[in-house]
Amino acid sequence: MKKDYSQYIKHLIAVDCIIFGFDGENLNLLLVKRNFEPKKGEWSLVGGFVNAEETLDDSANRVLTSLTGLENIYLEQLKCYSELEREPTARIISVSYYALISTDENIRINEKYSAKWFDLKQFPNLIFDHNKMVQNAVTRLRYRASTQPIGFELLPEKFTMKDLQSLYEVIFDEKYDKRNFISKINSMDILVKTDEKDMTSSRKGSFLYRFDKEKYHKKLSQGYLFKI
Repeated sequence: MKKDYSQYIKHLIAVDCIIFGFDGENLNLLLVKRNFEPKKGEWSLVGGFVNAEETLDDSANRVLTSLTGLENIYLEQLKCYSELEREPTARIISVSYYALISTDENIRINEKYSAKWFDLKQFPNLIFDHNKMVQNAVTRLRYRASTQPIGFELLPEKFTMKDLQSLYEVIFDEKYDKRNFISKINSMDILVKTDEKDMTSSRKGSFLYRFDKEKYHKKLSQGYLFKI
């Protein structure tokens, strides 16, 4: 006999996405200006309700693609927010995700969202509990970046050592000695040095590298531990 659940209260389920991007100098956050009440005109994370035919992951991917035009973005479920009065209009339970986007990608921001990139250190106050979501996402990003090579998701396919060092410095909000950083990265043996150079940094230029995913996964299967 089927269980009758009609007596139980039904709640709304939403997803909210914390989208990080790296412009070569700063770690940035993609926000949207809310175009409906409550909090109309204020800055918000992008989000939406979970449709009947969707999983949470499906919903988050749909929201991201709708905003950026991108698919197959690095996306990780972060945390569930279920405080009783987190939104004034209804009981809405939200599951947050954080996403990493390389600004080298062909991003086509959907104009209906009035979206804008903000420096992670200087973004406006956000609606509801979205500030807390961002704080939690930064904590998770730092943990993941210290134990997995997810930082490469924020870089173009080919990058300089300076780009890589700058990225990790902004993620962890600290400065590294150039020589020690390069030595540590080279010791990992997961990068491929190309014959190409970035000629914008100096007359001599800087060699471009790419992350070797196959080599990394092979080393991982042999017990390798990534650590920054």
